Amino acid sequence: MIKGFIEKNRSYRKYHEEVEVTQETLKELVNLARLSGCGMNMQSLRYMLITVKSEREKVYPYIKWAAFLKDWGGPKEGQRPSAFILLLIDTGKNSFVVQTDMGIACQSILLGAVEKGLGGCIIGALEKDKLRDAFSIREDLELQYVIAIGKPDQNIIIDEIESGQDTKYWVDNDGNHHVPKIRLEDIII
Repeated sequence: MIKGFIEKNRSYRKYHEEVEVTQETLKELVNLARLSGCGMNMQSLRYMLITVKSEREKVYPYIKWAAFLKDWGGPKEGQRPSAFILLLIDTGKNSFVVQTDMGIACQSILLGAVEKGLGGCIIGALEKDKLRDAFSIREDLELQYVIAIGKPDQNIIIDEIESGQDTKYWVDNDGNHHVPKIRLEDIII
């Protein structure tokens, strides 16, 4: 069961924008992150939930999608995510394990999204200062990631490759998004 969720948990970049994702759904996903383990139980992560279209439109100009797809500027209107979660850290917590905590939280949120028939993408290429201003983020919080959430509108294929082959993702002529993954026997030492 968990293997299936992990296989479906891809970095989706195209969505059925008309499929609504509610605040309640985002709260359920963030609750999964809240209940997950975190280093020293510092609980230094905070979340801003964005579902309203006018608020989502404040996010689009300040994020960059799919670095390896040089000729693609991101999803077009109608294929944009229906929601965003801004992942922030409370700078007053002084946690040296916050990077690990963010990874655990993001994975928990995205696996929860898959369980609900949704998908997402963790976006780290951000214009953080502009997003801070757009959402009046408090000074004691530091924006780290934006997690896009929505009903996926793209086919993602996992391609098994040998160690040493190119791991860059790519899109074929039919619009299928390919994600190369090194074979299990090549990553176990």
